[in-house]
Amino acid sequence: MNAEYLLKHFDRIAEAPDAVPRLRRFILDLAVRGKLVEQDPGDEPAAELLKRIQAEKVKLVQDGKIKEQKKTGPVSADEVPFALPRRWSNTRLAAISVCLDYMREPVNGNERDKRIEGKAVFELIPYFGATQQQGWIDDYIFDEELVLLGEDGVPFFDILRPKAYVISGKSWVNNHAHVFRGTLVSNQFLAHWLNTFDYAGRVVGATRSKLNQARALDIPISLPPLAEQRRIVAKVDELMVLCDRLAAAQNKREQRRDRLVSASLHQLQNEEGLTPRRQDAKEEKEVDEKTLGVLASWREPVFLQDMPRLTTRPEHIMALRRTILNLAVRGRLVQQDSNDEPARRFLADLRADRAQIGERLGLRIQSTLAESDLTVCLFAIPVSWRWTCLDECFLVTGGIQKTPKRIPRTNAFSYVGVANVYRGRLDLSQLKQFELLDGELERLRLEVDDILVVEGNGTASEIGRCARWNGEIIDCIHQNHIIRCRPANPAISRFTELYLNSEIGVEVMKQLAVTSAGLYNLSVGKIRRIRLPLPPLAEQHRIVAKVDELMAVCDQLEANLTTTQTDSRRLLEAVLRDALAPALEAAACRIQ
Repeated sequence: MNAEYLLKHFDRIAEAPDAVPRLRRFILDLAVRGKLVEQDPGDEPAAELLKRIQAEKVKLVQDGKIKEQKKTGPVSADEVPFALPRRWSNTRLAAISVCLDYMREPVNGNERDKRIEGKAVFELIPYFGATQQQGWIDDYIFDEELVLLGEDGVPFFDILRPKAYVISGKSWVNNHAHVFRGTLVSNQFLAHWLNTFDYAGRVVGATRSKLNQARALDIPISLPPLAEQRRIVAKVDELMVLCDRLAAAQNKREQRRDRLVSASLHQLQNEEGLTPRRQDAKEEKEVDEKTLGVLASWREPVFLQDMPRLTTRPEHIMALRRTILNLAVRGRLVQQDSNDEPARRFLADLRADRAQIGERLGLRIQSTLAESDLTVCLFAIPVSWRWTCLDECFLVTGGIQKTPKRIPRTNAFSYVGVANVYRGRLDLSQLKQFELLDGELERLRLEVDDILVVEGNGTASEIGRCARWNGEIIDCIHQNHIIRCRPANPAISRFTELYLNSEIGVEVMKQLAVTSAGLYNLSVGKIRRIRLPLPPLAEQHRIVAKVDELMAVCDQLEANLTTTQTDSRRLLEAVLRDALAPALEAAACRIQ
């Protein structure tokens, strides 16, 4: 391999997904096909090596060291999908190794912990499982170099992950790995072959793949001369060191980039935390004056120009989306306009409209909040905004619970459940139905711009998922684990949805939802208390439009990223071919 050529172009190919793991796999593929090192006409042919292996096994049987093995069948041409180099021979795993599975012994973790308690480090023995060391134990079964091949719980169909590995010295192996002792062959070469082998049709199990012993012993292997096996292993080790260097350089670069993205977004947001506090009139005036000073020098965030440079991985774009929402709901994404009607005036209209909606639905409107609750602010907001709560701007109500009387019969309607609501979107591909009584539909029907909030199932990740109803289905209702927030004015629904799905909104809901038992659960009463920063209506429209614009840019960045990764992968393959061209050409000449 032309290492200098590869290093020179690695920066161009490093954006490919799993660039270094793919390079490692490419090296192994070449190795087990005889295209990585030169063949030597002076090497003992593999056919002669196989005769010596067979003779050695006969001797071991006669000496009582191993049991007599079943004869293996010949390897057909379609079992090895490449041309065999000269002096190589096809065989099977059973023919060149001894299976020691009968010596395995599983020991559970609790028992191992008891056995090693109080023992010194030098007294501990590695305990191995399907793909790696699983811990330690105080005794050993084996004391030699062996090849372990996973039996179950192994990523057999992931070409970038190992299935076999070599161990040496004292060891203990459980029953999740097959144990093989190579006979007059290189165990390292054997492991390389098993890590590149295609296990399709050889393993069983839908949820947990398993390779039984008989199918493992039957694996076909293209065996090089022993001397060439050693040269291959040495070359692979050399190139894996190069891969380690490339991985270290890539990690260092990605860490620098991550720090740059994190620092840029953090500075952009200038986060102030979410510690609730109360403001008196004097403090509010001071905050307003300070905010006015900030707004006087407002300019569009620089990151809008730098987004393509800052976003080179999917997680960067996710962080960017979160930043956009956080800026939007704090009044830092668009400029305030002194001609906008202040939110405090608009808020009075919302209260009146909310009362009318309640009257139309036959619901009694009664505030559940103390006046002091409305003075709590979570962070500084522009002077034209106002702190309020959902209970002042929305009519918050619960849904209906499924009971025998709700079983669909003659008056059934589709309903939205927890499984249908995600953050910022609805999945209505599968809807169940409730039976309604006469007169219930008008009260329970979803209307355009209703916000649906998930109560949660006790876990923080599920709390407060919410999405806006767009009238996708006529006469649709919602179950009791979905809480409906009907806006006093539909125009505030979009901004409120953005706020509730932002990191700030989610944190507010978590703080409200936590219970004494450490679980998370929202209720109608808790949702009514959610603190909401309310901008002027005109500014809400500008914020929503800007967020839509920037999210569309994020969508394009994601599409571009996918294209870039595809191009980088193609470039990776081309560079690898060029880097390995001398070895490939030489190997081709030798095979011919």
